[in-house]
Amino acid sequence: MVTDAVPSTEPVLHPEDEGWSWHRLIEAEDLPEGRVTTVTVGRRSLAVTHYDGCFGALDNHCPHQGGPLGEGSIESGWLRCPWHGYDYSPCNGTPPPGFEDAPVAYPTEVRDDGVYVALPVETEQERTVSEVLVETMTAWGVKDVFGMVGHSNLGFAEAMRRAEDRGDLRYIGIRHEGAASFAASAYGKLTGRPAACFGIAGPGSTNLLTGLYDAKRDQAPVLAISGQVASKVKGKGAFQDLDLETVFADVAAISETVHAHSDHAELMTLVCKRAILDQTVTHLMLPDDVQIVPAPDVEPGSPEGRTAIDRTVPDESSLRQAIRRIVEAGRPVIVVGAGARFDMDPIVELAERLGAPVVTTFKAKGQISDRHPLGCGVLGRSGTPVASWFMNECDLLVVFGASFSNHTGIASYKPIVQVDRDPWAIGRHHSVDLGVIGDVGATATELVARLEAGEWVDQRPEVAARWAIWRREKKRRRADDRGRGVNSASVFEVLGEVIDPDAVVCVDVGNNTYSFGRYFEATRQTVLMSGYLGSIGFGLPAALGAWAAVGGRRQVVAVCGDGGFGQYAMEMTTAVKYGMNITCILLVNDELGKISKEQRSAEYDVWQTSLHNPNFADFARSCGALGARAQRIGELDAAIAEAVAHDGPALVEIITDPVLV
Repeated sequence: MVTDAVPSTEPVLHPEDEGWSWHRLIEAEDLPEGRVTTVTVGRRSLAVTHYDGCFGALDNHCPHQGGPLGEGSIESGWLRCPWHGYDYSPCNGTPPPGFEDAPVAYPTEVRDDGVYVALPVETEQERTVSEVLVETMTAWGVKDVFGMVGHSNLGFAEAMRRAEDRGDLRYIGIRHEGAASFAASAYGKLTGRPAACFGIAGPGSTNLLTGLYDAKRDQAPVLAISGQVASKVKGKGAFQDLDLETVFADVAAISETVHAHSDHAELMTLVCKRAILDQTVTHLMLPDDVQIVPAPDVEPGSPEGRTAIDRTVPDESSLRQAIRRIVEAGRPVIVVGAGARFDMDPIVELAERLGAPVVTTFKAKGQISDRHPLGCGVLGRSGTPVASWFMNECDLLVVFGASFSNHTGIASYKPIVQVDRDPWAIGRHHSVDLGVIGDVGATATELVARLEAGEWVDQRPEVAARWAIWRREKKRRRADDRGRGVNSASVFEVLGEVIDPDAVVCVDVGNNTYSFGRYFEATRQTVLMSGYLGSIGFGLPAALGAWAAVGGRRQVVAVCGDGGFGQYAMEMTTAVKYGMNITCILLVNDELGKISKEQRSAEYDVWQTSLHNPNFADFARSCGALGARAQRIGELDAAIAEAVAHDGPALVEIITDPVLV
């Protein structure tokens, strides 16, 4: 605004009641005549001015649209808002004649030791809709949140801060929202319980999508929470205004906007319950203005009386048919997928009763030890010749919690009994001989209890023989050295010797993935990966999520290639910030090696797969982590052992030969 009026310099009267207190702002000489600055006192942000010999202290929000007056300037005696040019007296906030809006001005005094301001004593913050939502969320067991705080989610962030102060919640601030959703996905895969990921309106929420699709495809429970633009500008093309309802419609089983008069506790209850029971992604959108709506008397929701234990046993006919087929088989093989992760004990008991080998999908790697007399490792493209041999020799496949991905290669021409709790999973890709709908653990328990005697071949000696053949071959491969980097067989031999038997291993996508599946022999490790989505970049963010779930109780290791690690490399600073004891095993070959291999296989020229990399060990050290490097086989043991033993984030950069994978 332009005016010839002279701004008022009359001081604000000092309040006489006891509801005010004085606070030191600045040294008088720290703010030159004619300047303005921002000072925070408690939760209040003030625009502090120095004009015509007086110091002013104004509420730092322009009454027009909340512009930061402390970032403005004093022009012709007026304090000008930096956003829209509205003018106010720098001493007492009064506007020019003809205007009424004015920021609150607080009394000031210049004392010997500085400039002081009198402010109303801060009162306890009013309970809001966000408080109701956060209290409900934590009651349902959502205790960890990964995300980025921003202008359209500040009300909910404040509620989470208060919950964290109470010890009800832990918030981990990441560098990219995609890392937040991958971390939450890994958390869900590991525990079966949801974590939350959190972003602002617009790009902050769209950045969540890839990790959420990973969770959806691999059936991991995740709660996504989006800030949203204020209700009054929604749909009008405002800054960062996107139709998030449509954006999240495919990835989330439930995607709801919280309105001022919604049943707030019930909405949060519904999204938490659906995520847990269906092991899927759910989503809430929180308009900026709704987050801070007062809700002093609203009770939070809880799971009390809202769920029941689901251990469904198959119908009698299905059980009898399954038992008959197993009894009639001579060389059955058991296949387990990630859907059996929490139910392995009765499945292993069944295998031991039958003397039947157990092969796993890649997502299920480690669910039975490769040292178990019947454990045969991974089947398929990332698998062992041990598993594929028994697939070829069997006369019945009993499949628990696997979905028959083409990457796994379960032989469709073999007789198949498939057990799954999800009716849609039965015969999803091709027909099976018998589909059994029931909880995987409960079904395996029933089969063990009711199984009649059969004439099964005890295949334990054959399992031992096939492992001996494969281990001799791996030993030959460890001796391969073209002088162009370490071979993958050696990397995973050493890793298997060094890491804890019950470590959590988060594996990225690329050649490193295939080599890990082929060469690493699991004991009791839990392996997490981006299964059906197969998204590069999963490894490091997943390790953040795994650490949040089990940090301090189990070791966490990320296995990455340089292509995947580069996508979220700055999350090393997140690991350092929160003191995460994570070890990253980084295989570096300066290319997208898996894509180069696919180009050659398709008889194309290798094109645009090369990478320009830094020294990643130096990079890790610059982030505050331990950085180690191995360029030759002889350097592997010491480098990996040092990193694993380090108390805090560590990275081992291993220069690998792209051919010896």
